[in-house]
Amino acid sequence: MADLLDDPGWRRLLAAARRSLERTGGSLDGAVSLSAPTDAERLVVIGVTGVHRPAGVGRLTVRLAELDEHLRAAYGAGLAVVLGPLRDRPGERRREAAGRDAVLSVAAECRHAGIAWYGEWLDGLRRDGTLTRIVRGGLPFADVVTVLDALPAVDEPLPALAERVLGDTKALADGFVRGVVLRALAGWHGVSAPSGAEQERALWELAGVVPDDLASQVLVLGVPASGGVLGEWLTSAAAVGVPFRVTLHQLRLAPLALDCDEVFVCENPAVLRAAAARPSRPLVCTEGVPSVAVHALLRAARAGTRIWWRNDFDWTGVRLTAAALARYPAAAAWRMSATDYVDAATTGGPLLGSPVATPWDPRLASAMCETGRAVMEERLLGELLDDLHAGQSR
Repeated sequence: MADLLDDPGWRRLLAAARRSLERTGGSLDGAVSLSAPTDAERLVVIGVTGVHRPAGVGRLTVRLAELDEHLRAAYGAGLAVVLGPLRDRPGERRREAAGRDAVLSVAAECRHAGIAWYGEWLDGLRRDGTLTRIVRGGLPFADVVTVLDALPAVDEPLPALAERVLGDTKALADGFVRGVVLRALAGWHGVSAPSGAEQERALWELAGVVPDDLASQVLVLGVPASGGVLGEWLTSAAAVGVPFRVTLHQLRLAPLALDCDEVFVCENPAVLRAAAARPSRPLVCTEGVPSVAVHALLRAARAGTRIWWRNDFDWTGVRLTAAALARYPAAAAWRMSATDYVDAATTGGPLLGSPVATPWDPRLASAMCETGRAVMEERLLGELLDDLHAGQSR
């Protein structure tokens, strides 16, 4: 039988028969064809069918049942035996369909089911073949749903979350579950899929999970505080106008209280760096997506402390601003009005992504859609510094 599979006259004919049998689940009802056959192939087909084919014929066709009958008569074994193990592709498709249904059934039990981002995430898994790879590889999709069910957390260390929901402190350190959960978190928060450790950390922190309390940091300027050694450091740095970087680990050392009536929040370090040239009102820089450390610091503000918040004028920026205003009752938008945007939008790159509402000033979203430009924070640097330096002296 192995000799037939390697024989130049039989090789293509049997390969075509294999493809047909695997495609149909072993049915002998069809036929196979060879285009531009060689003389060796022509002679084999003549032997199988008993019908003469002239030299130079362009295509030869053989019924599978006829080929099976010939093999049984000549070699005592039918086509399926000659070909060896065959894939049952219809059966595989049925099993994969059942597996996909089972995965989607698990997905439907998640508490986020029915929310737009969750449906879009599942659709993405279908479109790019991830769902098929999950089914074929028997990957633990139920663990992904279990983790998502537990989010958002409240400043929970990543190993603690993994232990709590999956019973293994290292279950989210790497691998399939971590990757698919991070992809879900990106869709949840309307940001791009992470492409590095720093972006992954930011995504976890958006969900209230702390991968590393030393990597979670916040940059501050002129923020006096009381409470433990960190309070002393912050107050000393504020007194001399030196920018100071605080880690989440430091914020957890002792209870902290911010000794100021207002705090300004910006997105880009360039604003804080420029503000440090002169005495400044208390300023916190998120450096993009606010870390757990940012929120831990702002939670230390006294009741009623006004938090002035701003981000870049792009869809991610206004989404982050809206989330901050919802999170902090005493927060207000800082230079984030439609007027501020229109005045600054004489230049700027293209505005990418999906539009979002700007509830603090509905005209802003409309102006951004109409103008189609993203305006970075530095474009308003002069106005921001005027606000930060107003009435300050040293």
